[in-house]
Amino acid sequence: MNQKRQFKQALSQLQSGNARMAAELCDLGLKRHPGDGNFLVLAAKASIAMRSFAVAEKRIEEAIRLFPDFAGAYETYGDLMLVQGRAGAALDAFETAMRLDPTNVRAHDKIDRTKELIGNGDTRPGPDAGPERMPFEKRIRIAKEYEKNGDPQSAEAIYREILGKDPDHVEAARLLAGIAAQNKRYRDAEVFLKKAIAVAPDYTRAWVDLVGVQRELDKFDDAIASAQEVIRLAPDNAESYVVYASAIGMAGDHDEAIRAYTRALEIAPERPGAICGMAHHQKTIGQQDAAIASYRRAIAVKPDHAEAYWSLANLKTFRFEDAEVEAMEQLLEREDLPDESRAQLNNALGLEYEGRKDYARAFGHFGQCNAARRRNETYDPMDTESTYDRVIEMFTPEFIEKNAGVPDADVTPILVVGLPRSGSTLIEQILASHSSVDGTHELGDLSRAVQSAWRGRRRRTRFPDALADFGPGQWRRIGESYLERTERYRHGAPYFIDKNPNNFIYAGLLKLALPNAKIIDARRHPLDSCLGSYKQLFASGQPFTYDMTELAEYYLQYRRLMDHWHRVLPGFVLEVQYEQVVADLETEVRRMLDFCSLPFEDACLRFHETERAVKTASSEQVRRPIYSSSVNLWRNYEPHLDELVHILKPLLLKLPAQQRPASLASDG
Repeated sequence: MNQKRQFKQALSQLQSGNARMAAELCDLGLKRHPGDGNFLVLAAKASIAMRSFAVAEKRIEEAIRLFPDFAGAYETYGDLMLVQGRAGAALDAFETAMRLDPTNVRAHDKIDRTKELIGNGDTRPGPDAGPERMPFEKRIRIAKEYEKNGDPQSAEAIYREILGKDPDHVEAARLLAGIAAQNKRYRDAEVFLKKAIAVAPDYTRAWVDLVGVQRELDKFDDAIASAQEVIRLAPDNAESYVVYASAIGMAGDHDEAIRAYTRALEIAPERPGAICGMAHHQKTIGQQDAAIASYRRAIAVKPDHAEAYWSLANLKTFRFEDAEVEAMEQLLEREDLPDESRAQLNNALGLEYEGRKDYARAFGHFGQCNAARRRNETYDPMDTESTYDRVIEMFTPEFIEKNAGVPDADVTPILVVGLPRSGSTLIEQILASHSSVDGTHELGDLSRAVQSAWRGRRRRTRFPDALADFGPGQWRRIGESYLERTERYRHGAPYFIDKNPNNFIYAGLLKLALPNAKIIDARRHPLDSCLGSYKQLFASGQPFTYDMTELAEYYLQYRRLMDHWHRVLPGFVLEVQYEQVVADLETEVRRMLDFCSLPFEDACLRFHETERAVKTASSEQVRRPIYSSSVNLWRNYEPHLDELVHILKPLLLKLPAQQRPASLASDG
């Protein structure tokens, strides 16, 4: 038995309550590996559990002597002191552990608990203490149990109760921030976390949480500054550089993110999450070989790392070896596999079998992937239909004329919209190859600018109703807010691209907020468009894509709204058909450039040579010359698409007979 496996077995015995067996396994491990710090500390923990305090103290003192910077050894020594009623010595030990590893939340909790015990003059609280007399450690433990059991409201009440008694209790503030963040109340979370670090400026865990919240608020500069504070507090901790990489990467500095991950892996070489994170950035900037090597390295470190398998498949140009396919199939047989891992592995296998032209098997895996993901998604088709009804009712020709503004912005956004996987990344890459156009990615800033515009008004009023009484000045401010928010992604060109497909709902709003905006609707054969979305496992969002019926009905709603925009905004939206771009690239490129009032540039025909960061699932495909293998891909899956065909029949019958499925070829 190797050293690591033997340690894990001893740890498992202790966690299952068999302290004696854990101690025996540790003794055996120390005979084979004398002076091993992990075995010494685990042996001490087992001895504490057996109330063999003298043995525990001997083991832990040896660990500290051999490894004076081992935070875990000091934490265990603190446990030993506390269980013997020596709270002062315990506090010293826990504070030493915290200093050596500032990210250790357990040590921080133990410091709070020990201080409370010392303050109460009682190192062993009686079992009959009521909630009002409980040390905060116990109250926090109860609150965490509420959270675990799906009752965050009760947990929040406890954290607020603690802060009512002790406004400077940093852990209660941090945990309260966590509940706020889970409910997407990120501004509230930021307030709580800033309060915590004001009281305890060296509390690294609070800084780490603050980075995550500031990322959600798109406060990238603040997130980077907070992440740098994490590194200052814990420069020898790999997690510090992972946190920094997450912040700097979100801000678009992929090279710096890679350097940060590299530093993290120098400290802790076997961190699959860091390896995979680095690979994502390598892929984004076109370092495909390096990305593939990193993803495979993550799998080598953690053979059940489903995200790495899925990320390899998501390159779309990658093919697995037979041994890798077999490994994924075996992982799917595990009953304890989380839904997210199950979805990722099934999606990876679906894409692989599609590449091998085994379409029936591929579709089966796509179905299993989507079933696993849909269980954890929230989507209401009736809400979508109702929202689009209200948009259509509000944005009439009269309403648009009444609120129309004058184009005067010094930069022109080009919004590429439509259903995901309909050729939008190809359009983006073509236009971003023009010298007057900045390429960005799928931005969420337009929806945030809209939400900000109605925040503080009638809180129960929804989009678009909350904007119904806006005048030209207020619409204009939405446009200005959008341009301000997107400035961080731009590099001074007179045009920039926003490739968020969901922005089609805002076409009427854009006409009022930014009259000079250009909207390109990326279209594809309805079955290919829906199938492309159904096959794609999105990192987040697009919850309608995991069920055939919901997907087809969403597509109908999308087409209904786009038809409305063409009626009330003639010439404001350009339809670009993917199949026509593939068939006649130059004609379609000239058509798009004319629509955007841009002169023709030959570089747009050589879009695959353009070096830029591409974050979407098509990143590797658009780095190749134009190809036609994705045209009419739906025919390979036709026997499995009856549900789509039935719902999309009204649209499919409008197509030429040769473009319809066999079941509709002779209809109409």
